[in-house]
Amino acid sequence: MRKVVIVGSGLGGLSTALRLSKFPFEITFIEKHSTPGGRLNQLKLNGYTFDIGPSFMSMTYELEELFSTTEVENKLKLTSLDPLYSVFFEWHKKPFRIYKDLKKLQEEFNGIESNLEEKVKKFLNKAGQFFHDTESHVIRTNFRSKFDYLLKLTKVPKKHIPYLFKSVWSEVSRTFESQELRIIFSLVAFFLGSTPFKTPAIYTLLNYTEMRHNGYWNIEGGMYKLVEFIVEELKRRNVKFIYNTEIIDFHSKNSKVQALIDRNGNEYPADYFVINSDAAFFRGKVLRNKRFDEKKLDKMDWTMAPFTIYLGLKTKLTNLDHHNYFLGSNFEGYASKIFTSSISPQKPYYYVNVLSKFNPECAPVDGESVFILCPVPDLRFKPDWSDREELAQSILLDLSTRIGIEIEKFIDVKVIYDPIDWQNMFNLYRGSGLGLAHGLNQVGALRPQNKDKFYKNVYYVGASTIPGTGLPIVIISSKLVLERMIEDGLIR
Repeated sequence: MRKVVIVGSGLGGLSTALRLSKFPFEITFIEKHSTPGGRLNQLKLNGYTFDIGPSFMSMTYELEELFSTTEVENKLKLTSLDPLYSVFFEWHKKPFRIYKDLKKLQEEFNGIESNLEEKVKKFLNKAGQFFHDTESHVIRTNFRSKFDYLLKLTKVPKKHIPYLFKSVWSEVSRTFESQELRIIFSLVAFFLGSTPFKTPAIYTLLNYTEMRHNGYWNIEGGMYKLVEFIVEELKRRNVKFIYNTEIIDFHSKNSKVQALIDRNGNEYPADYFVINSDAAFFRGKVLRNKRFDEKKLDKMDWTMAPFTIYLGLKTKLTNLDHHNYFLGSNFEGYASKIFTSSISPQKPYYYVNVLSKFNPECAPVDGESVFILCPVPDLRFKPDWSDREELAQSILLDLSTRIGIEIEKFIDVKVIYDPIDWQNMFNLYRGSGLGLAHGLNQVGALRPQNKDKFYKNVYYVGASTIPGTGLPIVIISSKLVLERMIEDGLIR
């Protein structure tokens, strides 16, 4: 039986294994971390459960496609969220709830934005066109070459081309008059690990996916239930998992990798290798491809680094929703500097997820499980995180002031991960949270491809290869890897 080794057990790798398990392969995972899931991981302490990374599911039809094509009965319980999230502005006393129901949304912003329902409909209609007109040509396709990519782009309606050269911010500014609505509809850029001033306007398609096309979903018991469910199914199919093992070297012959080598010198031979570790970083660090050496990697555009705090609180937070954004008064200035600053943000913007709102089993009866994410510069710009406690303290003080509860009094559990921790735990290059960014020079065929250029039996899946970052997108990535392997005649 032919052997496949998968390096890294993030959702992209797990999805690929599920697809390959239908065929006669012997599949083995090599995972650096102590548990599967990659960034989609879990932390459990003193009766509190935390999702370490992703905190909601979108485009759930991609999950359904994965399960249906691999003959898996989906036993996960998903709940659609509405409101999607709340936004706390520094200059407003009350938060704004962002509803998919546009009449409710209009009520939230009465007196702030006129004709909001009409404006949002128009905005989402255009974003929907971006999504559906590019979906099959850019998102769901492999590229044989840059020329092939350009050829496929010619099939995208020409009316969308200008939006590749405009920013998300310019597009929302054309549509909405108030600063509040401009900011809210540009938050999708942060989901891509960038800012609305750098992200192409075409990515407003994410507004369409969140507000009209499927929305956001909670997985009962926390996001890690998805990992546990897939891993359990894979083990039933005799897929093996090796943990606490980092790949650092390889053997090759005749343009094929013969075996990967871990830090202790152990070898893992296989016929084919699927890399779910970062596609750019692995090529440079392990395969020693000079096009991806450290100097060239540092010149690429990487997504923000995460600074995360996990709090087990001995109190209920009645004035927070499942997802919440806390924003200051200088949005443009903050966003333009934060990702390249050498110091921690002075008035940080941050996201708060209260997992126990929809999942009471994730905290004690009278407590809450809280996850805070603050986007910060990656380790190229800020390598020293000795001030991590000060940044955490400033965030908790700000949160306490904004919601009227002295958080420090109720802390039962407190864990902080800075960008160095994220880099070390999950092999994230320079601590970049979502891998390579999605600028024009790093999308489609200009992104590291999902098949190695030099080694014929090496494939890539995940955030830094095609089509990009995000849970449903890496599920699509696994489908593209399967299609590539079929094209290569490995699967019949």
